[in-house]
Amino acid sequence: MKKAFVQLHIAVFLAGFTGILGKLIDLNEGLLVWYRLFIASVTMWILFFFTKKLQRISLKDILKLAGIGFLAALHWVTFYGSIKYANVSVGLVCFSSVGFFTALLEPLLFRTRIKWIEVLLGLMVIAGIYIIFSFDPQYKTGIILGVVSAVLIAIVIILLKRFVNRINPETLLTYQLSGGLVALSAFMPFYMQQFPTNYIFPNLDDWMWLLVLGWLCSVIAFQFSVYSLKKLSAFTVNLTFNLEPVYGIILAFIVYKENQLLSKWFFVGFAIIALSLVIHVFILWKEERKRTAYAIIDSIPSKNN
Repeated sequence: MKKAFVQLHIAVFLAGFTGILGKLIDLNEGLLVWYRLFIASVTMWILFFFTKKLQRISLKDILKLAGIGFLAALHWVTFYGSIKYANVSVGLVCFSSVGFFTALLEPLLFRTRIKWIEVLLGLMVIAGIYIIFSFDPQYKTGIILGVVSAVLIAIVIILLKRFVNRINPETLLTYQLSGGLVALSAFMPFYMQQFPTNYIFPNLDDWMWLLVLGWLCSVIAFQFSVYSLKKLSAFTVNLTFNLEPVYGIILAFIVYKENQLLSKWFFVGFAIIALSLVIHVFILWKEERKRTAYAIIDSIPSKNN
């Protein structure tokens, strides 16, 4: 149990570290994502094929996962675009709005019940982002890209829920990343026409960080998160992943001294977002206690038995 908890926090820390790498790698956001997908998908095919973790799935499922993979690729392009046009902290603050868009879009896409408390907490996050948007105009392009990124990953999360019960995580992620790589490869000529650059092939430093991004922050982080899901409750995993933007922002403060570059309005907006996360954690904790209490009651034999 302790090992799983440590691995879960490593996975979340690595996920938060991707923002730092987005700033370290000099490639533009489109090429950065293409190389990340290439490294991660090739590694996963080799690793999961030889460990016999890939299952056979239908062509229909492959095409659907490829489409979801393309949306995930666009999420990463806009996420790293947000970081490059603004900074790591702004990109991660925008990423924290994923919960709001998930709560809002899932009922619209699949006609499920709206969780109003999550919508209200999400509106707090949007209010925090709006404060930053209004008082820090130099970050507007980055914030817009960051919000688009959050919308895209929310859609990806919602769509993937339809597959998790019948396709194992290794197969799911391998086909998703591979589909994203193929789709992004087809899209890249148009992208490069709109955003031309002479820097196409990474230098030695960029290759080093790309390997960290593809292996540690993608393959290893995925393996650790899957392992932790098997040993820990979904509540613990969801709770811990709420820390991802926090880890990333703290790292940005340490590595890039971004706390010295941000205005007081960023911290006002971030404080509102942090408060919404704390309230969400408290609600999740209460729900978990209630479920535990019901489980204990149900396990007690009745007198009639």
